[in-house]
Amino acid sequence: MISLLIADDHAIVREGINKILALTSDIKVKAEAVDGLDVMQRLKTRADFDLLLLDLTMPGVSGIDLITQIKTAYPRLPMLVFSMHNESQVASRAIKAGASGFISKDSDPEVLLEAIRRVAGGGKYIDPVMAEQLAFDVLLPEQRAPHSLLSEREFEVFGLLVNGKRVNEIAEQLHISNKTVSTHKLNLMVKMKLNSTADLVHYAVAHNLFPIGA
Repeated sequence: MISLLIADDHAIVREGINKILALTSDIKVKAEAVDGLDVMQRLKTRADFDLLLLDLTMPGVSGIDLITQIKTAYPRLPMLVFSMHNESQVASRAIKAGASGFISKDSDPEVLLEAIRRVAGGGKYIDPVMAEQLAFDVLLPEQRAPHSLLSEREFEVFGLLVNGKRVNEIAEQLHISNKTVSTHKLNLMVKMKLNSTADLVHYAVAHNLFPIGA
């Protein structure tokens, strides 16, 4: 029996997953979490889950930062990211941070079940469509999207900027100086050949990178 912890801030998503898994005989939802802090508390209370099914974007600490924290504290816990993002570079960053799998929320139920079983069993799983795109990124690096050139920190700052965060707010949230944030902002705009925050927002929307306004 696969013991599962679901982490998603939307009750309707958790309910939908529960209904799908209720039709199986080998997967059992043991607990749910609604944000990053809740995830860490659940794991601290009970660390015997076989798999963490993790939404990439939740209130508070989330995304790559949360994956990294969980991987550091619970290195043996497999993580399957279940996200509204369907962009290959987002999947790549999640895997590099420590996730063992990545699927999008528009995947068929059969894909979700296969991914859960594969990752809980110690394997890896990436949504087939995104896996194909990642393969092309490797084979044809000259065709990679500009945002794939960003470092993890630059990508994080990118996401905060397009959601309306000011430099000082980003510095406070990431525990770095305003100057460092400004440097990251300049570097990422140079790499992406964009000239303004408005350009960043348009780019993010066009590539479905972040939930704008989250």
